[in-house]
Amino acid sequence: MSNLYSYVKVDRPAPKCLVTSQEIRDRGSAFVGSVYRASTSEEAKAAISHHRNVVHAGKKAYEISAWRCMMLKHGKTGLGGPDDFEVITGYNDDGEQWAGSKVLRVVQNEGVLDAVVIVSRWFGGTLLGPARFAHIETCAREVCRTFKRIEEMEECISTLIRLDNMLANLRQELNDLTQNAELVTGGSTSTPIASDEIDNAQGGRSRQPDYTVVQGDLDIAKAKRLIGARESAVKSVKSLLLKKRTILASTKAEG
Repeated sequence: MSNLYSYVKVDRPAPKCLVTSQEIRDRGSAFVGSVYRASTSEEAKAAISHHRNVVHAGKKAYEISAWRCMMLKHGKTGLGGPDDFEVITGYNDDGEQWAGSKVLRVVQNEGVLDAVVIVSRWFGGTLLGPARFAHIETCAREVCRTFKRIEEMEECISTLIRLDNMLANLRQELNDLTQNAELVTGGSTSTPIASDEIDNAQGGRSRQPDYTVVQGDLDIAKAKRLIGARESAVKSVKSLLLKKRTILASTKAEG
């Protein structure tokens, strides 16, 4: 068994770049921003190393970086609420003096958490002066804002999936209650519900929505419209369920 373990190598998945900014060129220099998820300083440094040695292998660049992570305080469990956590920040100029702190300031101003932002600069041979900092901040700001949109979209998708599951359960409950009511009443009730109401409420329960396109496009407005539609559908089915329960209870009382 010990010989078997010597052949087994377990690696963590390689860090994944979520967003890359548009490239800025100025007098031969080029600037590009990137962002990775990072919940700890160690993960941030691993992402920076991956970016430098894998993504940009053989392409010498200044990899200016900054990270901001929400972490548990030493000895805390998280059960004590917000006071159990602290925000850890850090940055690396990578030879571009003062640049790392400027990236960190952008990350803080944009409210980004659990991420590391890297701005790669390829030097073209001409000194740019303060203009280089403006380019670095522009690239950092672009990826930070897209990262926030990704987070917002993920929250929307999570909400949609929760509402879809709730709607499926309610529709199944309505279907079961409808069948039960028909058995009790022999297919008729003194206060019938329009069949098209039931059909609309029950329709689509077997289809699994696919949000791949809306998520890929980061179409937040469309995602929010879908959430509104799901909430309306949930409300409608709940209303029909209440009607069905009232009718069934009344029929049983009369019987």
